[in-house]
Amino acid sequence: MAQVLRPNTGGGLLATDGKPHPLQDTLLAVTLVLGITSFVTAMFHHLHLLSSWTGLVGILTGAYGQWISETTRERTGFILGMGAAAIGFFLGMAHGGLFGGLID
Repeated sequence: MAQVLRPNTGGGLLATDGKPHPLQDTLLAVTLVLGITSFVTAMFHHLHLLSSWTGLVGILTGAYGQWISETTRERTGFILGMGAAAIGFFLGMAHGGLFGGLID
């Protein structure tokens, strides 16, 4: 239980191992922004292109970030971002898909 009393003095907000992780933090921010964008735009039928593409890119970005992440806090953020991106992606696909209306 000594680790409970030890303060987190190194790295960034998400680096619980005391080392900075700039690539993982950047991928996490991108995944969360894409996930939120995809989730919100999926609620509007006419924005299916935006929601499906941002969802797809968010899923791929989050999957790569999950693969190279090193701390539990980073993985938690990636799961939340990928979940929002997946919901937006699937709703965007249901409303018209990646190329709906562009290719006949």
